[in-house]
Amino acid sequence: MPEAAETPAEIEARIARRREELRSTLEEIGARVHPSTLAEDAKARVAASIDQTAGRAFVAVNRAVTGVRAQLVSAEGAPRLDRVVPAAVLTVAVVGLLVLSTRTRRRRR
Repeated sequence: MPEAAETPAEIEARIARRREELRSTLEEIGARVHPSTLAEDAKARVAASIDQTAGRAFVAVNRAVTGVRAQLVSAEGAPRLDRVVPAAVLTVAVVGLLVLSTRTRRRRR
């Protein structure tokens, strides 16, 4: 609150300070709501979200690979043939069926 004994010069100085504070505040608000600032903020939020999602995906894939590796490789690092051979046979069978199916569809056309 202004003091009762303020001089006109003090009142003018206080008003000038308030105007400067208001001008500064309005400039800051203008910068915050400017379309380019809003777009940059949105891009930063999307990039952070993508980084977080990519990090989670990496962790999930890493866990899956580690789990599969534990199933196919012994603790010493040697392949577990009792599990590798059936997986390889199954993979070859699926690829063979896909190739056969593709060739059959191409002949029908």
